[in-house]
Amino acid sequence: VQLQACGGGLVQPGGSLRLSCAASGSGFRLDYMRWYRQAPGEQRELVASINTGGRTNYADSVKGRFAISRDNAKNTVYLQMNSLKPEDTAVYYCNADVQQINRQWETYWGQGTQFTVSS
Repeated sequence: VQLQACGGGLVQPGGSLRLSCAASGSGFRLDYMRWYRQAPGEQRELVASINTGGRTNYADSVKGRFAISRDNAKNTVYLQMNSLKPEDTAVYYCNADVQQINRQWETYWGQGTQFTVSS
C-alpha cells in the first residue's frame, strides 16, 4: 500500500489550497486518515484527522480555517486550507491506518508535500 500526497506550492497569505492524498494498492482497508505537518526546526504535529464515518478532529491552530474530508470509494483524504498564514508553511504528510489481508493494522505515511505561505 502506498500513500501519494499532492497539492503543494506557493500561496499568498489569506489564500487557499487543497491537498489530497490517495492510498493505492490491493487487498486493504482504511480506518483513520490524518494530516500532519512539520515546519523547519519544529516537531511534526497532527493537523487533522478523520475516520471512515466522517468524524473529524483538528489542531486548535487550524480550527475554522482547515477542513479535512475523505472519499472512501477513492481511498483519498483531502485537506482544504483557507485563510492561510505564513505559520502554516510546512511539509504536510498524510498518514492512514491500513489493514491488509491477513495482517494487523499498521500506520502508513505518505511522502510529504511542501507548501509555502508568503507574499
